[in-house]
Amino acid sequence: MSLSPETRARIEQILGAHHVVLFMKGNPDAPQCGFSAKAAGILKGLVPGFGHVDVLADPAIREGIKVFGQWPTIPQLYVGGELLGGSDIIEQMLNSGELHQVLGLPAPDRTPPAIEITPPAAEAIGRALANADEGVVLHLTVDPRFNARFELKPASGHEVVAEAAGLRLHLDLASVPRARGLRIDWVEDARGAGLAIHNPNAPPAVKSMDVQQLHDHIIAGTIDVIDVRPAHARAIAPFPHPHEVLDEDSRERLEALPKDVPLAFLCHHGNSSRQAAEYFRQLGFHDIYNVEGGIDAWSVRIDPSVPRY
Repeated sequence: MSLSPETRARIEQILGAHHVVLFMKGNPDAPQCGFSAKAAGILKGLVPGFGHVDVLADPAIREGIKVFGQWPTIPQLYVGGELLGGSDIIEQMLNSGELHQVLGLPAPDRTPPAIEITPPAAEAIGRALANADEGVVLHLTVDPRFNARFELKPASGHEVVAEAAGLRLHLDLASVPRARGLRIDWVEDARGAGLAIHNPNAPPAVKSMDVQQLHDHIIAGTIDVIDVRPAHARAIAPFPHPHEVLDEDSRERLEALPKDVPLAFLCHHGNSSRQAAEYFRQLGFHDIYNVEGGIDAWSVRIDPSVPRY
């Protein structure tokens, strides 16, 4: 495939406008593939703001950037107009310290995070290690959404090693700050047995709010309401107070709101709104509510003029 002069000029304009540019699928707060999520998560931990291009929204750039840098996959990171590579290379450069150097940052902090592992959890992990292949070590990854994952694989030599309960945990540099204060336990209940991981760095859980509380917050002006219902449902029973609508046109703008703004998510009965609230919580929002019972409960308890459906 050849690169048209118009697309080349557009790419060069993007690279000239930003010192750091990530060509990715989705955006840093809502990546659309695991590789883009990894790359964006690494950069967000190092650079307060960086240029990014959603190649899914621009087919010409999506194919053109592959030709421009002679690199066949997405994401692609450029610094100072130079291509560094994709997500695996970005991760390797992060762990070796090269990425900090390229970005003009101080050498990375390699202080191991303090992690607590309870005796039952340590025993369970030890049993898994006893059956592991020779040459592998225990890796702990904490992704940008604070999901923790264990993996057995060879050490690269650049990981930070934390010791807890007689175990050695190998962490990549991006995971280190997200793992500080981690508590790992072993639980057994009606659902079965397994590791339970508490991360104090994760955003607070989604909180429940009934319609009376929502009404009181609206009157006090202390909450922003986001209606996640589809357009036809909103037309049947419009929410009668100022609010935002979550759709494809508004999603990026809402995701860019300050992370401490209080948000209440509303739907028909409170189910799809909880999913939307959880999504925003994983983006890092700290004050998130789900309106239990949704617009139906609002009609029953607050405003009977709102039609039920």
